[in-house]
Amino acid sequence: MAHQRPKSHLVPRTAEGKIVTLAWIALFLLAMPPFTHRVLDRPETWVAGVPLFFLALFLIYCALIGVLVWALRRGV
Repeated sequence: MAHQRPKSHLVPRTAEGKIVTLAWIALFLLAMPPFTHRVLDRPETWVAGVPLFFLALFLIYCALIGVLVWALRRGV
């Protein structure tokens, strides 16, 4: 009988866990400098009295928190 190594807790074990992980990574990449500096950094663009850059980052961060809450509720 071969000795079986315990599964890592870093690798998602379910399909839903993989979806949550990919969603988190995709949203997190939207908040990183290559995307923010090239796409979101438009100083002349304001939305409802707020610069587009800060509004977009606020929405991305809210989405990241939403993914965490979703994962917590689903028990992933």
